[in-house]
Amino acid sequence: MTAENTFEIFMTAPPGLEQALLAEAKELGFAAPKAVPGGVTVQGNWSEVWRANLSLRGAARVLARIGEFRAFHLAQLDKRSRKFPWGDVLRPDVPVKVEVATNKKSKIYHAGAAAQRVEKAIAETLGAPVTKDAELTVKLRIEDNLCVFSVDTSGEGLHKRGHKSAVGKAPMRENLAALFLRECGFDGSEPVVDPMCGSGTFVIEAAEIAKGLLPGRSRSFAFDKLATFDAAAWEELKQQAAPRETDLLFHGSDRNAGAVEMSAANAGRASVVENTRFAQAAVSDLQRPDGPPGLVIVNPPYGARIGNKKLLYALYGALGQVLMERFTGWRVGIVTSETSLAKATNLPFLPFGAPVAHGGLKIRLFKTDPLP
Repeated sequence: MTAENTFEIFMTAPPGLEQALLAEAKELGFAAPKAVPGGVTVQGNWSEVWRANLSLRGAARVLARIGEFRAFHLAQLDKRSRKFPWGDVLRPDVPVKVEVATNKKSKIYHAGAAAQRVEKAIAETLGAPVTKDAELTVKLRIEDNLCVFSVDTSGEGLHKRGHKSAVGKAPMRENLAALFLRECGFDGSEPVVDPMCGSGTFVIEAAEIAKGLLPGRSRSFAFDKLATFDAAAWEELKQQAAPRETDLLFHGSDRNAGAVEMSAANAGRASVVENTRFAQAAVSDLQRPDGPPGLVIVNPPYGARIGNKKLLYALYGALGQVLMERFTGWRVGIVTSETSLAKATNLPFLPFGAPVAHGGLKIRLFKTDPLP
């Protein structure tokens, strides 16, 4: 497996948002993009793996498919794992662990035993240490007796952009926020308002998109521990994207002073201070910013984690009333787990999208056309 070889790259997405990630992969020019359950596959070489980690806003992780073979029992898995060219991808000095991601319709039914056999094969043929807290993870999928190996090239989840230290009680993950912005038709050319901004995720993501800032610019990745890593080529790739100048402003407000402070600090670390404005305000005080209409996007409390659901109907009702009265011409996106709460806004929602798994809940994006 050389640097020039092309192979399958799997970009994971929150189930329910595969089509949004597919649209992003197409926009960024990845080869042969295809939506599959749980993500998108593309074809590429190692530099495309690096580019995916650096530039995709909606992906949760990037996995490189490094090979496969058939095995009908553990002894066969053990034997073939010892012949697998681990040294093409893994380094003997970097600790690794093996996880069985899926095990379906297979004669090897014990996932733990399968992972142990592969770990032992790597340790004894390559010499790489096997540890539970290793930064590098090899994932094994066994389906219909076909063993498919991938390496997790991201390390920490890609929602961790590397410039946000402060988060609120029930934070929206950055990659999820980016996909919801995309689902609302946001492309960086209009203002965004979030009246319950929490730690500022929607506002900061929108500002970064408008400025053309790469989501992975402030962090490191697991791929720099692989035998295939080329530090000079990686530096060159990072230099290719030039940020854009924009006069657009992105507004966040929250009734909690701590949330406003947190958002402003996060915007500073993300280098979008000039394009973001945060203020302490209740929903009833929300005012339309000067300038052209854009998008109001909000992730209000659902009642599942925070507070009492009954008290939330009034909050959603007030939000809907303010938006209808003051935000003519603006589109609205509301993310919630409760259809009844969304309906309490009395906003003219378009047909609902698919439910999306998020932190043990099923959430959904409710969106409108420009308000009358």
